[in-house]
Amino acid sequence: MTNRFPVIDGHNDLAWACRIDRAYSTDGLDQGAPKLHTDLPRLAAGNVGGQFWSVWVDPVLEGAEQVVATLEQIDFVYRLVDTYPDQLRLSRTSAEAKTAMADGKIASLIGIEGGAQVGGSLAALRQFARLGARYMTLTWSRTIDWADSATDEAVHGGLTEFGRDVVREMNRIGVLVDLAHVSPDTMRHALEVSSRPVIVSHSGASAICDHQRNVPDDVLASIGEGGGVVMVAFVPSFLNEARRLWVEAGEHGEAPPVGISDVADHIDHIRKIAGVHAVGIGADYDGTDAMPAGLDDVSGYPALFAELERRGWTETELRGLAHGNVLRVLEASDDDYRAFLSGAAGEANAEVIVPAVDTEQRN
Repeated sequence: MTNRFPVIDGHNDLAWACRIDRAYSTDGLDQGAPKLHTDLPRLAAGNVGGQFWSVWVDPVLEGAEQVVATLEQIDFVYRLVDTYPDQLRLSRTSAEAKTAMADGKIASLIGIEGGAQVGGSLAALRQFARLGARYMTLTWSRTIDWADSATDEAVHGGLTEFGRDVVREMNRIGVLVDLAHVSPDTMRHALEVSSRPVIVSHSGASAICDHQRNVPDDVLASIGEGGGVVMVAFVPSFLNEARRLWVEAGEHGEAPPVGISDVADHIDHIRKIAGVHAVGIGADYDGTDAMPAGLDDVSGYPALFAELERRGWTETELRGLAHGNVLRVLEASDDDYRAFLSGAAGEANAEVIVPAVDTEQRN
């Protein structure tokens, strides 16, 4: 089965998986890596035209450790591209991604998966942007100093004022605001503040599966109205209510099946609520153990597109889903990003969250 529509996927955790299992080695990924969801032969089989490589850091690391580990993750992406220049090309903008795809390369983009990774410093955010990070997920699974997570206690009621400043600074420097992982109130606050289209890099629709990580219909509609894009994850417990309940009950007995049709149901629902211009794909390969039947690894995208075509999606709509919608959202912030890199983006916000210092110990 072939896929006529090159996919730009919004979220892949290969970098962290290679940290854990391969000591950050990039060797052999062109020969197949059976312990992973991702390698170069399977990316080619899936007709992947671009990938946002997630640079995620486990929150057991704190403060400066998170910043250092993020730099290590970004370094992995650079080394991955350098190891396989015939297959991959680092891309920072929509234009660069389009050129890479036209040249037969996989456009390799970078996304930061968690606002804690900037260590409370907008300066760190700007440095990550200079290294090529084009989106940042406002939180990961834990509530942080300035934003509530979907899967932790809400203590701020959404975004704090510093959190709103983070969103404004991301707009100013051309870093996309990613609303995956955040609480519904954080989503709504970010949409109120953001002057640029936002993304959800890897989530589903709450109306189909009531997982905390999924997006409510009112937020889906707002994202669509603002020109953003919601990229559907393939995580089984995000997709299927019976599977969610099974996981939350402690995974006893046989797992309720989840397949390609479940992913297609979320895509169809987001299309209905947010618009066909507002849906994309962010599978979360190598970020979770289980995947739907038929979408076991990055070679599986053609089967999903075949299912959607069977449901009546047109070539133009499928092309938008595959890559056109996310490239349009990226392009909407590209001028801001270029202005930032050139020093023409206006005055930087220097605010930081400064931790308390024990002056006696310091002295």
